[in-house]
Amino acid sequence: MGEQLTDEMVQKAAFDQYVVPEIEVLYRVARSITRNPTDAEDLVQDTMLRAYRAVGRFDGRHPRAWLLTIMRNAQINRVRRRRPELMRDPDATMERVAAEDSDDDGPEATVLDRGYNAALETAFDSLPEKFRTVVELVDVQGLAYQETADILGVPVGTIMSRLHRARSRLRKHLESSGAYVDGRPT
Repeated sequence: MGEQLTDEMVQKAAFDQYVVPEIEVLYRVARSITRNPTDAEDLVQDTMLRAYRAVGRFDGRHPRAWLLTIMRNAQINRVRRRRPELMRDPDATMERVAAEDSDDDGPEATVLDRGYNAALETAFDSLPEKFRTVVELVDVQGLAYQETADILGVPVGTIMSRLHRARSRLRKHLESSGAYVDGRPT
């Protein structure tokens, strides 16, 4: 019994060390993935439960990447349970779910100029989902390229390429709408 208690104490200490400091990041990413605060909280809770069960096998290197991978897999499984027929292509399914659960209004919307904000939103919405997701994770959530690559399950080079292409498309769309002139918002 004493040995079991010690194992539980070690597991709790590892959880406190590796998982607890990342809760805020997990929530921001979950919010970005699910586009819904309630679903984001559920996803974080599911991620933390899975992490607690697996923390004894975790080597201690790159805890954020480890947790974000757990989150990505948890979200895929959640979507799969809701819509098993759509899991032939998990990326496409994630895109559709994000589009359906969208609630884009936030405090930033009241701060930004409404005309530019509307043009930016239109430009952002016109991006293919794979580009929108990368922009959300890197530019909005502030995640590193490697963290984003781990979440999406793609190489870092793919993240860099998608981000470059997304930013170019956003710029062109804003320039063509007149909301962006000479490198500055109008």
